[in-house]
Amino acid sequence: MGEADRRVTCFIYDKKDGERLDRYLSNAASQGVLRHADEAQRTEGASQQSRSFLQKLIREGNITVNGTAQKAGYRLKQNDEVRIVIPEAAETAILPENIPLDILYEDDDLLVVNKPKGMVVHPAAGHSSGTLVNAVLYHCRDSLSGINGMIRPGIVHRIDRDTTGSLIVCKNDESHVSIAEQIRVHSVTRRYRGIVCGNMPEDTGTIDIPVGRHPVDRKKMAVNVRGGKNAVTHYRVLERFGRYTYMEFELETGRTHQIRVHMAHMGHPLLGDTLYSGGKSPWRLEGQTLHAMTIGFLHPRTGESVEITAPLPEYFEKLLKILSQGNK
Repeated sequence: MGEADRRVTCFIYDKKDGERLDRYLSNAASQGVLRHADEAQRTEGASQQSRSFLQKLIREGNITVNGTAQKAGYRLKQNDEVRIVIPEAAETAILPENIPLDILYEDDDLLVVNKPKGMVVHPAAGHSSGTLVNAVLYHCRDSLSGINGMIRPGIVHRIDRDTTGSLIVCKNDESHVSIAEQIRVHSVTRRYRGIVCGNMPEDTGTIDIPVGRHPVDRKKMAVNVRGGKNAVTHYRVLERFGRYTYMEFELETGRTHQIRVHMAHMGHPLLGDTLYSGGKSPWRLEGQTLHAMTIGFLHPRTGESVEITAPLPEYFEKLLKILSQGNK
């Protein structure tokens, strides 16, 4: 363990006797009340780490009970001593790139960017550069949260490559944990604008259907699959163009491709979404016509309500004019 590693020690009391190790750590972290051996006060470090980060520490043996690394399902007993080692954040091998960012909001804790169409959020196979992460590394220098590791510094959520719009980037771990928790409990407001194929029959509605990985095509997601996760999308019609419908979507959950999968399942795939529509894209669109327009959250430091709106991209505005003229 490195010299910069942080260590937290906590003890199990009667009310925690018999509880799973992972559940105990997750609850303690969300409450910010882990008992520290020296100070018996709220800690910095383990109490501010996300659930996924704590699970990663368990898997890597950085959390021990009475000196022995235990699995997540270990049942705690009275007077157990739990030690948590938080390794020093590893240096990222991703290079900063001077890529212009459309910044909608920025302060010392976070920034909200308007991601353009075609930009991948973080490096992956076939996309080692030109990503949002490369851009924010250049812009923020050393000020990015490290909870999601080397590949996703500062990234607390994501939107698809061909989806445009607002996305939060966290500059420190405290902000990352706060926003991640708000996303987990579905308190972050996320409103999207999209154009779907066909005339949506209802003006408003809710789609509540689980979404999971497609059983055959691993590049796709699907509904009602075994192991699918709860997914809820609220929608309302903004304007009808006969063969197409302009809509607003509000996410209650944020599963991968959620809006795209839900609308395809309803028989109204997003215009331009060749992955889920099965057809060619008209007007030479590059991917789905979907825009993350508004994002709202409680500021991690001040607790004040913040709501940011990303204007529709130029291609989207032009397409709405074309459809409107055709409708007339």
